[in-house]
Amino acid sequence: MPFALIGFFLASHQSNFKWETLIYVILCMVFARSAAMAFNRYIDRDIDTANPRTSEIREIPNGSIKANSALVFVIINSLLFIGTTYFINNICFYLSPIALLVVLGYSYTKRFTSLCHLVLGLGLSLSPIGAYLAVTGEFDVIPILFSLVVLFWVSGFDIIYSLQDEEFDREQKLHSIPVLLGKRNALNLSKVLHFLAIIILYQIGNFEDFGRFYWIGFCVFSVLLIYQHTLVKKDDLRKVNLAFFTTNGIASVIFGIFVISELFIK
Repeated sequence: MPFALIGFFLASHQSNFKWETLIYVILCMVFARSAAMAFNRYIDRDIDTANPRTSEIREIPNGSIKANSALVFVIINSLLFIGTTYFINNICFYLSPIALLVVLGYSYTKRFTSLCHLVLGLGLSLSPIGAYLAVTGEFDVIPILFSLVVLFWVSGFDIIYSLQDEEFDREQKLHSIPVLLGKRNALNLSKVLHFLAIIILYQIGNFEDFGRFYWIGFCVFSVLLIYQHTLVKKDDLRKVNLAFFTTNGIASVIFGIFVISELFIK
Protein backbone atom coordinates (compact mmCIF):
# COMPACT_ATOMS: atom_id res chain seq x y z
CA MET A 1 0.00 0.00 0.00
CA PRO A 2 2.72 2.62 0.80
CA PHE A 3 4.32 2.13 -2.61
CA ALA A 4 0.93 2.30 -4.34
CA LEU A 5 0.34 5.63 -2.61
CA ILE A 6 3.79 6.80 -3.69
CA GLY A 7 2.84 5.98 -7.29
CA PHE A 8 -0.47 7.81 -6.90
CA PHE A 9 0.97 10.99 -5.38
CA LEU A 10 3.90 10.95 -7.79
CA ALA A 11 1.39 11.05 -10.63
CA SER A 12 -0.86 13.58 -8.86
CA HIS A 13 2.17 15.84 -8.41
CA GLN A 14 2.35 16.02 -12.21
CA SER A 15 -1.41 16.00 -12.83
CA ASN A 16 -4.65 16.90 -11.06
CA PHE A 17 -5.43 15.35 -7.68
CA LYS A 18 -8.80 13.58 -7.56
CA TRP A 19 -10.23 12.07 -4.40
CA GLU A 20 -12.31 9.56 -6.31
CA THR A 21 -9.21 8.21 -8.05
CA LEU A 22 -7.43 7.82 -4.71
CA ILE A 23 -10.42 5.90 -3.35
CA TYR A 24 -10.47 3.66 -6.43
CA VAL A 25 -6.74 2.95 -6.06
CA ILE A 26 -7.15 2.02 -2.39
CA LEU A 27 -10.13 -0.21 -3.21
CA CYS A 28 -8.16 -1.94 -5.98
CA MET A 29 -5.32 -2.64 -3.55
CA VAL A 30 -7.74 -4.05 -0.96
CA PHE A 31 -9.62 -6.22 -3.46
CA ALA A 32 -6.48 -7.54 -5.20
CA ARG A 33 -4.70 -8.35 -1.94
CA SER A 34 -7.80 -9.99 -0.47
CA ALA A 35 -8.24 -12.13 -3.57
CA ALA A 36 -4.57 -13.11 -3.63
CA MET A 37 -4.38 -14.00 0.07
CA ALA A 38 -7.60 -16.03 0.00
CA PHE A 39 -6.58 -17.80 -3.21
CA ASN A 40 -3.25 -18.72 -1.66
CA ARG A 41 -5.02 -20.23 1.34
CA TYR A 42 -7.43 -22.10 -0.95
CA ILE A 43 -4.79 -23.50 -3.32
CA ASP A 44 -2.37 -24.40 -0.51
CA ARG A 45 -4.96 -25.90 1.85
CA ASP A 46 -3.56 -29.44 1.57
CA ILE A 47 0.02 -28.22 1.91
CA ASP A 48 -0.89 -26.06 4.90
CA THR A 49 -2.63 -29.00 6.54
CA ALA A 50 0.46 -31.20 6.16
CA ASN A 51 2.86 -28.48 7.35
CA PRO A 52 3.22 -28.50 11.19
CA ARG A 53 3.96 -24.76 11.12
CA THR A 54 0.70 -23.82 9.41
CA SER A 55 -1.74 -26.61 10.22
CA GLU A 56 -3.07 -24.88 13.34
CA ILE A 57 -2.82 -21.22 12.33
CA ARG A 58 -4.15 -21.26 8.76
CA GLU A 59 -7.90 -20.80 8.53
CA ILE A 60 -8.88 -23.68 6.21
CA PRO A 61 -6.78 -26.40 7.91
CA ASN A 62 -8.02 -25.43 11.39
CA GLY A 63 -11.63 -25.35 10.21
CA SER A 64 -12.41 -21.69 10.88
CA ILE A 65 -13.13 -21.12 7.16
CA LYS A 66 -14.47 -23.59 4.63
CA ALA A 67 -12.54 -24.06 1.40
CA ASN A 68 -15.54 -23.24 -0.79
CA SER A 69 -16.18 -20.06 1.18
CA ALA A 70 -12.60 -18.95 0.54
CA LEU A 71 -13.04 -19.62 -3.19
CA VAL A 72 -16.26 -17.56 -3.28
CA PHE A 73 -14.40 -14.77 -1.48
CA VAL A 74 -11.69 -14.89 -4.15
CA ILE A 75 -14.21 -14.64 -6.98
CA ILE A 76 -16.09 -11.74 -5.38
CA ASN A 77 -12.91 -9.74 -4.73
CA SER A 78 -11.57 -10.45 -8.21
CA LEU A 79 -14.78 -9.17 -9.80
CA LEU A 80 -14.77 -6.12 -7.53
CA PHE A 81 -11.16 -5.43 -8.52
CA ILE A 82 -11.90 -5.57 -12.24
CA GLY A 83 -15.12 -3.61 -11.77
CA THR A 84 -13.32 -0.85 -9.89
CA THR A 85 -10.70 -0.47 -12.61
CA TYR A 86 -13.54 0.10 -15.08
CA PHE A 87 -14.30 3.39 -13.32
CA ILE A 88 -10.65 4.52 -13.39
CA ASN A 89 -9.62 4.45 -17.05
CA ASN A 90 -9.41 2.11 -20.02
CA ILE A 91 -5.77 1.07 -19.64
CA CYS A 92 -6.27 0.02 -16.00
CA PHE A 93 -9.40 -1.89 -16.97
CA TYR A 94 -7.71 -3.68 -19.89
CA LEU A 95 -4.67 -4.60 -17.80
CA SER A 96 -6.64 -5.70 -14.71
CA PRO A 97 -6.98 -9.38 -15.78
CA ILE A 98 -3.22 -9.54 -16.34
CA ALA A 99 -2.58 -8.09 -12.87
CA LEU A 100 -4.95 -10.66 -11.37
CA LEU A 101 -3.25 -13.46 -13.29
CA VAL A 102 0.08 -12.51 -11.73
CA VAL A 103 -1.10 -12.06 -8.14
CA LEU A 104 -3.24 -15.20 -8.18
CA GLY A 105 -0.82 -17.26 -10.24
CA TYR A 106 1.91 -16.83 -7.64
CA SER A 107 0.22 -19.46 -5.47
CA TYR A 108 1.00 -22.18 -8.03
CA THR A 109 4.64 -21.30 -8.64
CA LYS A 110 6.33 -23.09 -5.73
CA ARG A 111 5.09 -26.32 -7.27
CA PHE A 112 7.41 -25.96 -10.26
CA THR A 113 9.99 -23.15 -9.82
CA SER A 114 12.37 -21.80 -7.20
CA LEU A 115 11.71 -18.33 -8.62
CA CYS A 116 8.37 -18.22 -6.78
CA HIS A 117 9.72 -15.44 -4.54
CA LEU A 118 10.35 -13.24 -7.58
CA VAL A 119 6.82 -13.90 -8.83
CA LEU A 120 5.45 -12.71 -5.48
CA GLY A 121 7.67 -9.65 -5.77
CA LEU A 122 6.42 -9.07 -9.32
CA GLY A 123 2.80 -9.21 -8.16
CA LEU A 124 3.33 -6.59 -5.45
CA SER A 125 5.55 -4.50 -7.71
CA LEU A 126 2.54 -3.75 -9.91
CA SER A 127 1.16 -1.41 -7.23
CA PRO A 128 3.18 1.78 -7.94
CA ILE A 129 2.80 1.34 -11.71
CA GLY A 130 -0.93 0.65 -11.39
CA ALA A 131 -1.52 3.67 -9.15
CA TYR A 132 0.46 5.90 -11.52
CA LEU A 133 -1.56 4.61 -14.49
CA ALA A 134 -4.76 5.29 -12.59
CA VAL A 135 -3.94 9.00 -12.53
CA THR A 136 -2.12 9.57 -15.81
CA GLY A 137 -3.06 6.65 -18.04
CA GLU A 138 0.58 6.53 -19.13
CA PHE A 139 3.76 4.64 -18.17
CA ASP A 140 6.79 6.50 -16.86
CA VAL A 141 10.30 5.55 -15.78
CA ILE A 142 10.10 6.59 -12.11
CA PRO A 143 7.11 4.43 -11.11
CA ILE A 144 8.74 1.57 -13.02
CA LEU A 145 11.90 2.07 -10.95
CA PHE A 146 9.82 2.09 -7.76
CA SER A 147 8.26 -1.16 -8.96
CA LEU A 148 11.72 -2.67 -9.35
CA VAL A 149 12.44 -1.65 -5.76
CA VAL A 150 9.32 -3.49 -4.62
CA LEU A 151 10.26 -6.51 -6.74
CA PHE A 152 13.71 -6.88 -5.16
CA TRP A 153 12.59 -5.88 -1.66
CA VAL A 154 9.66 -8.31 -1.48
CA SER A 155 11.58 -11.16 -3.13
CA GLY A 156 14.38 -10.69 -0.61
CA PHE A 157 12.24 -10.80 2.49
CA ASP A 158 10.09 -13.65 1.15
CA ILE A 159 13.25 -15.73 0.83
CA ILE A 160 13.95 -15.03 4.51
CA TYR A 161 10.41 -16.07 5.46
CA SER A 162 10.62 -19.30 3.43
CA LEU A 163 13.66 -20.44 5.44
CA GLN A 164 11.21 -21.76 8.02
CA ASP A 165 9.84 -24.34 5.60
CA GLU A 166 13.04 -25.49 3.90
CA GLU A 167 12.94 -29.03 5.29
CA PHE A 168 9.19 -29.42 4.76
CA ASP A 169 9.38 -28.07 1.20
CA ARG A 170 12.24 -30.41 0.40
CA GLU A 171 10.28 -33.40 1.70
CA GLN A 172 7.17 -32.40 -0.25
CA LYS A 173 9.20 -31.68 -3.41
CA LEU A 174 8.16 -28.02 -3.37
CA HIS A 175 10.44 -25.36 -4.79
CA SER A 176 12.07 -22.39 -3.09
CA ILE A 177 15.41 -20.61 -3.02
CA PRO A 178 16.34 -22.20 0.37
CA VAL A 179 15.58 -25.65 -1.07
CA LEU A 180 17.64 -24.88 -4.17
CA LEU A 181 20.61 -23.13 -2.55
CA GLY A 182 20.47 -23.98 1.15
CA LYS A 183 19.95 -21.56 4.03
CA ARG A 184 23.32 -19.80 3.90
CA ASN A 185 23.26 -19.06 0.16
CA ALA A 186 19.57 -18.16 0.30
CA LEU A 187 20.33 -15.53 2.93
CA ASN A 188 23.19 -14.22 0.79
CA LEU A 189 20.89 -13.93 -2.24
CA SER A 190 18.34 -12.10 -0.09
CA LYS A 191 21.06 -9.61 0.86
CA VAL A 192 21.92 -9.08 -2.81
CA LEU A 193 18.28 -8.41 -3.69
CA HIS A 194 17.91 -5.91 -0.86
CA PHE A 195 21.16 -4.24 -1.89
CA LEU A 196 19.74 -3.82 -5.42
CA ALA A 197 16.58 -2.27 -3.95
CA ILE A 198 18.69 0.25 -2.01
CA ILE A 199 20.78 1.10 -5.08
CA ILE A 200 17.69 1.77 -7.19
CA LEU A 201 16.18 3.97 -4.47
CA TYR A 202 19.43 5.92 -4.39
CA GLN A 203 19.31 6.41 -8.15
CA ILE A 204 15.67 7.53 -8.00
CA GLY A 205 16.58 10.18 -5.43
CA ASN A 206 19.35 11.54 -7.63
CA PHE A 207 17.35 11.30 -10.85
CA GLU A 208 14.37 13.20 -9.43
CA ASP A 209 16.55 15.58 -7.39
CA PHE A 210 14.55 14.84 -4.25
CA GLY A 211 15.20 16.78 -1.06
CA ARG A 212 15.84 15.89 2.56
CA PHE A 213 12.53 14.18 3.29
CA TYR A 214 13.14 11.61 0.58
CA TRP A 215 16.67 10.99 1.82
CA ILE A 216 15.51 10.62 5.44
CA GLY A 217 13.02 8.00 4.26
CA PHE A 218 15.72 6.37 2.16
CA CYS A 219 18.09 6.11 5.14
CA VAL A 220 15.43 4.66 7.46
CA PHE A 221 14.29 2.15 4.83
CA SER A 222 17.86 1.10 4.05
CA VAL A 223 18.86 0.72 7.69
CA LEU A 224 15.79 -1.43 8.43
CA LEU A 225 16.52 -3.64 5.41
CA ILE A 226 20.04 -4.16 6.69
CA TYR A 227 18.81 -4.63 10.26
CA GLN A 228 16.53 -7.54 9.36
CA HIS A 229 19.56 -9.46 8.12
CA THR A 230 21.09 -9.22 11.57
CA LEU A 231 18.00 -10.88 13.06
CA VAL A 232 18.04 -14.10 11.05
CA LYS A 233 20.86 -16.65 10.88
CA LYS A 234 20.93 -19.92 8.98
CA ASP A 235 20.89 -21.83 12.28
CA ASP A 236 18.66 -19.41 14.23
CA LEU A 237 15.25 -18.59 12.76
CA ARG A 238 13.54 -17.52 15.97
CA LYS A 239 13.25 -13.88 14.81
CA VAL A 240 11.98 -14.53 11.28
CA ASN A 241 8.56 -13.07 12.05
CA LEU A 242 10.14 -9.95 13.53
CA ALA A 243 12.21 -9.53 10.37
CA PHE A 244 9.42 -10.44 7.97
CA PHE A 245 6.36 -8.68 9.40
CA THR A 246 7.47 -5.97 11.80
CA THR A 247 10.66 -4.64 10.23
CA ASN A 248 9.40 -4.60 6.65
CA GLY A 249 6.04 -3.14 7.64
CA ILE A 250 7.67 -0.28 9.54
CA ALA A 251 10.19 0.30 6.74
CA SER A 252 7.57 0.66 4.00
CA VAL A 253 5.23 2.88 6.03
CA ILE A 254 7.98 5.27 7.14
CA PHE A 255 9.44 5.43 3.63
CA GLY A 256 6.01 6.09 2.14
CA ILE A 257 5.30 8.92 4.60
CA PHE A 258 8.59 10.68 3.90
CA VAL A 259 8.41 10.30 0.11
CA ILE A 260 4.82 11.57 -0.05
CA SER A 261 5.80 14.47 2.23
CA GLU A 262 8.65 15.25 -0.14
CA LEU A 263 6.26 15.28 -3.09
CA PHE A 264 3.93 17.72 -1.32
CA ILE A 265 6.83 20.03 -0.48
CA LYS A 266 8.36 19.76 -3.93
